[in-house]
Amino acid sequence: MQLEESSDAKKDASFICGVVEGFYGRPWTLDQRKDLFIKMQEWGMNSYLYAPKDDYKHRAYWRELYSVEEAEHLTMLITASKECNITFIYALSPGLDITYSSSKEMVILKRKLDQVAQFGCTAFALLFDDIEAEMTESDKEAFQSFAQAQVSVTNEVYEYLNQPKEFLFCPTQYCASRAVPDVPNSEYLNTVGSKLAPGIDVMWTGPKVISRLITPASIDELTEVLRRKPVIWDNLHANDYDQKRIFLGPYTGRPSALLTKLKGVLTNPNCEYGANFVAIHTVAQWSKCSIEHAHDENQSSDAISAVSADIKLEQESRNGRSDDEDVSLPMLVYHPRLALKKSLQLWLPEFKRTKSMWGPISKPHVNNVPPVTFGATGQSGVPCCSSGSLEEGGTSPGSAPMPTADHSSAEDANELASDATLTPCLVDGTESAGSSSMVSLDRVAECLEPMETVESTSSASSQAKNLDVEDVDDHDIKESPIKEEMPSAPEHEEGDVIMESERKEEEEDYQLTVDDLCLLCDLFYLPFEHGPQGMQLLQEFNWLKLNAHIVASNPSKTTAAGSPEVKEWHQRAEKFDTMSRALNKLFTRLTYINNRELLYELYPYVWDMRGVVALLNSYVKWLSFNQGSKQGFLSGEQEPWVFRGGLAADLQRLLPLESVNDLFLYKTPETPTRQVYTIRPYLASDERNVYQLCHRLHIARTGANFCDMEKIFHSYPNLLGDIHFGAFVTLSPEFSFVVEDDNSVVGFVAAAANAKELQRQIRVAWVPEMQTKYPELFHSHSTEKSNIPDPIKDLATKLQRLHTEDLPDALLTYHPSQLKMWLSDTVIDHSVSKRLLTCAVAALRAHGSSGCHVYDVDVCSMEFYNRLGFVELKNVTHDQDVMYFGRIF
Repeated sequence: MQLEESSDAKKDASFICGVVEGFYGRPWTLDQRKDLFIKMQEWGMNSYLYAPKDDYKHRAYWRELYSVEEAEHLTMLITASKECNITFIYALSPGLDITYSSSKEMVILKRKLDQVAQFGCTAFALLFDDIEAEMTESDKEAFQSFAQAQVSVTNEVYEYLNQPKEFLFCPTQYCASRAVPDVPNSEYLNTVGSKLAPGIDVMWTGPKVISRLITPASIDELTEVLRRKPVIWDNLHANDYDQKRIFLGPYTGRPSALLTKLKGVLTNPNCEYGANFVAIHTVAQWSKCSIEHAHDENQSSDAISAVSADIKLEQESRNGRSDDEDVSLPMLVYHPRLALKKSLQLWLPEFKRTKSMWGPISKPHVNNVPPVTFGATGQSGVPCCSSGSLEEGGTSPGSAPMPTADHSSAEDANELASDATLTPCLVDGTESAGSSSMVSLDRVAECLEPMETVESTSSASSQAKNLDVEDVDDHDIKESPIKEEMPSAPEHEEGDVIMESERKEEEEDYQLTVDDLCLLCDLFYLPFEHGPQGMQLLQEFNWLKLNAHIVASNPSKTTAAGSPEVKEWHQRAEKFDTMSRALNKLFTRLTYINNRELLYELYPYVWDMRGVVALLNSYVKWLSFNQGSKQGFLSGEQEPWVFRGGLAADLQRLLPLESVNDLFLYKTPETPTRQVYTIRPYLASDERNVYQLCHRLHIARTGANFCDMEKIFHSYPNLLGDIHFGAFVTLSPEFSFVVEDDNSVVGFVAAAANAKELQRQIRVAWVPEMQTKYPELFHSHSTEKSNIPDPIKDLATKLQRLHTEDLPDALLTYHPSQLKMWLSDTVIDHSVSKRLLTCAVAALRAHGSSGCHVYDVDVCSMEFYNRLGFVELKNVTHDQDVMYFGRIF
């Protein structure tokens, strides 16, 4: 679709509009770049800036010439861009170690650019971003300032190349927050403005490295200093500083009035190429929008129309319909949500393109992104948007192919219909006064960047730090205390997972829709805001959590069960469950797409988000089944966007947890699987399945013949379940959870908030019941008889110890709760054990517990609990035969 150019546009005919590949991480492939050029031509864009930080000869080893193979690659790339009428701009970053005054360095620099020019390149850029503002002694003797040194080198190269029509310069002070002391008074920027050759364009990222809003006034101020219109290097969709986030929202926060004030816009998007369709396409739409009202600082009639369109979209969404004919704007007026709609309709066919992918899933990010430091000017301790990586990183302005589902017939794109409340926006994406999802962000976005954190409390700081880690080395994790091979358990090889695409489902039920893509984008929206449906998830869960007391057990309110407040709570819980199921559907449909390359890029993010939302949904169900939290939540009351890590991390932080962030660190599956595990509160109807699971896992642990053990336990089918699980679900069922796959229960966790009270109740109630049920096992002369097998005798000993063991006081001081957890070895998702434990810990924490322990730990389960953060408690008992493991939360 060729985007129409505005007939009344007054921007420069040479307006630069395109993409900069300038992120840290795995560069895009040749095929991906060729595909980009085709799309850019189709959308009316004209420029591509080649500046990948992981092309070492672009930056770290800028002096080295390209090899023959590399030269062929670049030549093909430049040729492909010319065929699509895209200007290929080659950027070089010599600033890390160049000696500006060295004539030898200038010869090397010119030789490098000469080589690229021989490949067919006619446009160039010199980048001096993300470097130390220091000069050598020889440079200090030759130049009066750092800026003068850079300008001198840039001007000389510009003249040497015969003043190319397009030549870009990226300053070291490339945003307002880095201008010292500010833009108007920056000696560096004023030197660049007065000394740099007029034909050289200067790049700028806006107020910040990643700017929420770029205003016409700020550009006017900069233009006066630079004596030329800047080219925006836009990092709005860049994600190289945060491995947990990807940005699929529309281009926003850039008023159309900028079109007459800029020389161009180059977007530096996500590291994942396939995820950038919306980011790039909406920039193209923005660049073609009408600017006839660009000089009107007040709200124009077009702006009013844009808000009206948003209100219509919101109303139609609530009514469950969407009608293009009823939602319209004047020709070529840009509005972010409508631009998103157009982009999604065009993006949908990309998911149906057949593309293969090999090897394990891996994110393209790198861990050595240079740290970004921020001056104290204008900053405060106000919470910032959530975002993050292991370190504070800066975005630079700086086997066999998997089989695919056979979906050959492409359906027409569905109309966009969101169940969420849309954020009212004005034309060009500026927020209206009625904006709800951004109201708190507005207070903080002006002084903080997405990669910054706020150390409001020590626990919050620690939490943010822990959440920053992307992956854990879980390759060797024992997901169950029982890892011996079970005769009835199928082996899970990689091929088995992939072959799930062979299952016979109704095709139409597994076709991705525009509504699915809308949900996807809302969950991974923009650095400074979550999409409407993402905000709904946050708001609904936060409301359910804060109002859990409404459904809490209260004998004095027995008549309140049918009250409007209780009904509302359960209705909103059902709504949250519906949103969770919508995400499950998106996840499943995504695994069926033909474009496996795109699946590999999106899968880690959607997999993680689905798991987080499912975890919260399990917690909501626990609140519902167990009549809410009997005590107040002890933490998690922060604003949902104050730390780092995106929507998934914001949702996690709403749980009543502080010191269990290791449970949120998951290893993404190496190959896509559509298996969904559901964690929910234990029901009485689960007893048979849980007991059977105990039975199977115990037999697997012994390593004995399965048939022989079945015969031994024929007379005692429930004994194992009674010993390991029965007391918990009978005396403390509100802290028990099960995990199930598509077929059956595959794991459980059982806990008691007060282990000492549980022990008392076991002696008073549970042991007498067991004595009635198994009288022969409680009499020593009976157990000594030969007709009782030895394995049963050993279990009888455990059963008898239930009423004789005392828990040490030293154990209960810091670990007052008791927990037991078993998981089948058929579970191949390494995150399930952590999510299951998280549910139990959250429930215990909500009831005032600060730690738990497990006992009777054997060699088989020792590593399992260690991996879940439990440590051996060696000094709590003198009994050498009993081991206790515990963790504090």
